[in-house]
Amino acid sequence: MLKKDYTNIRNNLNQRMVRKMTDRIHGSCTTVLVGKNASIDGSTLIARNDDGHEALDPQRFTVVNPEQQPQHYTSVLSQVSVDLPDNPMRYTSMPNAVLTDGVWPAAGINAENIAMTATETITTNPRIQAIDPFVDGGIGEEDIVTLVLPYIHSAREGVERLGQLLETYGTYEPNGIAFSDGDEVWWLETIGGHHWAAVRIPDDAYVVAANRMSIDNFDFSAIDTLASADLKALIDDNHLNPDFSGYNLRHIFGSASVKDTVYNNPRVWYGQHYLTPDASGQPQDQDLPFIMHADRKISVEDVKFILSAHYENTKYDPYGNGSESDRKLFRSIGLNRNHNVHILQIRNGVPDAIAGVHWLAFGANTFNTVVPFYANVSDTPAAFRDATATFDLTNMYWLSCTTALLGDTNYDLYVDLRNTYELEAMSAYRRIQRQADAQVQSDQATATGDILTQANQALADEALQRQTKLLGEMVTLGSANMTLRYNLND
Repeated sequence: MLKKDYTNIRNNLNQRMVRKMTDRIHGSCTTVLVGKNASIDGSTLIARNDDGHEALDPQRFTVVNPEQQPQHYTSVLSQVSVDLPDNPMRYTSMPNAVLTDGVWPAAGINAENIAMTATETITTNPRIQAIDPFVDGGIGEEDIVTLVLPYIHSAREGVERLGQLLETYGTYEPNGIAFSDGDEVWWLETIGGHHWAAVRIPDDAYVVAANRMSIDNFDFSAIDTLASADLKALIDDNHLNPDFSGYNLRHIFGSASVKDTVYNNPRVWYGQHYLTPDASGQPQDQDLPFIMHADRKISVEDVKFILSAHYENTKYDPYGNGSESDRKLFRSIGLNRNHNVHILQIRNGVPDAIAGVHWLAFGANTFNTVVPFYANVSDTPAAFRDATATFDLTNMYWLSCTTALLGDTNYDLYVDLRNTYELEAMSAYRRIQRQADAQVQSDQATATGDILTQANQALADEALQRQTKLLGEMVTLGSANMTLRYNLND
């Protein structure tokens, strides 16, 4: 190949990487983590809005069976190649429908009920970048779930495997990644090109993370922390610590920018004040705490509310009555660039076959509901599995996006319909789930896989029917309130 041709290909690849990195950094996500003693039913919960730069980016819900998992993986964006173990497990996945820039699996639960969501784009600073710069040919959000989730047997093992991959291949972007099993929730943040740190979330605590490096006080000797072996020495030897005592990783490796005060911190503040109303702190504070404790036990519905929130009951609500400047000041959690929201629940006190629940919704979160799909299946319902780039109201991604778009035209007009729909839909989903749980736990249950596949199909049918009904009711109500009308009939 001519040198000039190679240079052009390399430049095109680099431009594509920069474009995709920019999309993710500016689009970004919001994460909620809940320890087992902080949740209402003793489950662990890890959840995230998978947001992007573009308002529409069709997503799918699939299962990757062992025979579909590659043994030799090559990234589309960075072209990094990784040889993978020959014993992958089945796992749920949420890939892009259009694979131009790779699969981007986003999150899933594997056959041993280990959950993972990747990634929350976070921040960095020039001090660490000068010492350990990003690696153009490293791994990134496109790759991480595929490289880790099929091979891990605990949340801690997920941290250790990803840490080893980061040290070996490096990364081209800063990210936060969550892992969970029935007992533990872990949060890992990448640091520079090759370093990382992770914290086990206390069982009685929760976290809201929003596009900043979030880990604050870090104890290198604790049993509930893990990090690159040389991370403490890297800090000390290079005089990276701005504090007089302790190691606050957000201060050392993260940011405290003006953008953080309007784009990131308000989201954390709102989520924290929803779960802990007497919490101190203001929307723009740079040092909102990482680990928090709620004033009640946390439900899936609570997590969904946070991940759909747009500063309701404050002057910052874009749909509210505040001044125009207040309503436009902060970046909302619920946003037109939400592509999916997932809440990965690992339940305790039930058989392993039904412990993993992959709650899922598509589109902007203001007019959707999460559906509790069982993870222990070999396939997913077509309405959630088969989104394409072509608009199709029989597909849940496009139907959800359409409902959100119409709802945005007059939120106050449609919000009561939305509230009724959400209550009735979640009640219906939980009834189907309870029935399937009971079947699996009965002495007569012999075909668990069939029961869960049928339950998932019933859930998908129910979701599609109820979302379609909501859209129809909104069209009927909205048609009577169009601007283009005249009261004198002929």
